[in-house]
Amino acid sequence: MVPDTYWGSFEEISKYNVSLNYAEKLWLAWYTYMQNDVLATGIVSFVMHEAIYFGRSLPWIIIDRIPYFRKYKIQQHKVPSAWEQWQCALLVLLSHFTVELPGIWAFHPLCQYFGLVTSVPFPSVYKMAFQIAVFFVLEDTWHYWTHRAMHWGPLYKNIHKIHHQYSAPFGLAAEYASPIEVLVLGLGTVGCPILWCAVTGDLHILTMYIWIILRVCQAIDAHSGYEFPWSLHHFLPFWAGAEHHDVHHERFIGNYSSSFRWWDLILDTEAGAEASKRRRERKLASMKKAQ
Repeated sequence: MVPDTYWGSFEEISKYNVSLNYAEKLWLAWYTYMQNDVLATGIVSFVMHEAIYFGRSLPWIIIDRIPYFRKYKIQQHKVPSAWEQWQCALLVLLSHFTVELPGIWAFHPLCQYFGLVTSVPFPSVYKMAFQIAVFFVLEDTWHYWTHRAMHWGPLYKNIHKIHHQYSAPFGLAAEYASPIEVLVLGLGTVGCPILWCAVTGDLHILTMYIWIILRVCQAIDAHSGYEFPWSLHHFLPFWAGAEHHDVHHERFIGNYSSSFRWWDLILDTEAGAEASKRRRERKLASMKKAQ
C-alpha cells in the first residue's frame, strides 16, 4: 500500500533504501507518492522553472530600486520603471502558461523515449559537471546562429522585435519574447541534452534540471544591465555576461552569443566601441600593407 502522504512515502522509502542519501530518498518518495511519472515530472519541472526564473529576477528588481548600485548600471539613465517590470512579468507569465507549460507536460514522455534516467541513485557530481559544460557549449552554438538569423529583416520584424522592446534590458526581460522565439531558443536549451542522451544513452534528468537552472540564471544575469568588478567575465575572459549582452540591446546588432564570446570573436560580429576600434585598426593595417 502506498502511504497517503508524501512524508509517509518518505518514511517507507527510508526504511528499505538505507543506501540512498537524503536527496535521493526525497526524489524517490515523490515519484512513489504521485504514482504518475508524467504528472510528477511535470509538476517539478514547471514549479522549478517558475521559482528559479522569478526568484533569480527578484534581486535585480531590488537592485534597480537602490540608488547605490546605479554606478554599476551599464546604461545608467535607463532604469526600468515599476510599471515596465509589471508589464514584462505579466507577459512572461502568459508565455510560461501558454507556451512552455504544454511542452513541460510532454517532457517526461520525451525523456522516456530518448532514454533519460529518472530513477535513483543520482549520477556523480563530476559526471554532471562534465555533461553540463558540454551543454553550455552546444547551446551557445545553437543560440548564436538562431539569434543571428532572427536579426534578418522579416524574422526580426515578425518574431524578434518584441524582445528588443527594452534597449536597456533588465532581469525579468530574459524571456520577454514572442512564442515562436521562446520555442526556437528553448529548443537549444532542451534539445542539446536530449541530443546528448540520444547519442550517448547516458543522461539523468537531475543533470538536465541543474543545467536548465544554470542556463536560466545565466540568461537573467546577462539581461540584468549591471557590470560589477566581480562579474564572472573578469575571471573567465571568454564568458559573455551582462556587459556583452547589454551592448546587443543598446545597438540592436552584434554580440549574438548566449554564454561565451568566441563565436562573435571568430565571425567578427562583436559590438561596442572596443570591437569597432579593432576593426578600424585592422582596416588601416590592411590598407598600409596593400600600399
